[in-house]
Amino acid sequence: MAEPIDSVLVVFNPGSTGNADALARELRDDLAAVRPQLPVELRPTEYAGHAREIARDAASGPGHPLVVSASGDGGYNEVVNGILDVPDTRAAAAVLAAGNANDHRRVTARRPLAEAIVGDEPERMDVLELRRGDLPPHHAHSYIGFGLTPVVALQIEKGGKGSLREVVSTVRSFWAFTPFEIEFSTGSRRRIDNLVFANIGEMAKVAEVSEDSRPDDGLFEVVLLEHRPKWRQLGIAVKAALFGLGRQPSTREFRFTACGPMPVQIDGEIDDVEAGTEVRVRCLPGALRVLR
Repeated sequence: MAEPIDSVLVVFNPGSTGNADALARELRDDLAAVRPQLPVELRPTEYAGHAREIARDAASGPGHPLVVSASGDGGYNEVVNGILDVPDTRAAAAVLAAGNANDHRRVTARRPLAEAIVGDEPERMDVLELRRGDLPPHHAHSYIGFGLTPVVALQIEKGGKGSLREVVSTVRSFWAFTPFEIEFSTGSRRRIDNLVFANIGEMAKVAEVSEDSRPDDGLFEVVLLEHRPKWRQLGIAVKAALFGLGRQPSTREFRFTACGPMPVQIDGEIDDVEAGTEVRVRCLPGALRVLR
């Protein structure tokens, strides 16, 4: 039987360009009106990585806290990793959409968060685990992308978010993109344009990468697009946006070696993979307690 939450901690970035602080206060007021006995605390972050530390501290404490990230996918990723830093924690996670893409909340939400907190008990959700050589593992709640996905994201960060600027940045990075090469354990190599491991079926606000992806089935979908002419890349992008890519193969684990340096996007946040790094992505079934 699931254990009900007994406190709520809302983490938000007061310096974000969105309305995270206002949404955090609104959630607190909504909960006070319908469940005044439930403790609700608002915690602003002070620096990059602070949300992970706050979530880790909450997950290490007593009781069954719910740690809410008032943020986009990247801020929620910090909270998820902070909770998973604590083995056998009784903490649960939730996201209050306050960012740019909010893929996770848009795809998985069943009802407004305040209603879920009052009426539901946490359930189990799968998490993706990324290992790069000897580095500590990094977890993802929605997707991990190599190739064109993080390249586009990097250009959007440089060019600025906002509909027109995002379009311009996307077009620039698309035409300048060069493929990456990866090697499998068999010794075979493949040049790729995009490689996405998906725990949910949609990303980047409009693209459907898999029609049957679920965050609680013990599997993740693999979208591997080998290098092809630009006009064919564009056709696939349009298909993903308008119709979806259909069913994709799923697995519990995927391994490869990066033949050269390449960026990686983890729930919206960008990082790097050095040349020669062995990469492993695997599913951790039911690793995270969530409200959605």
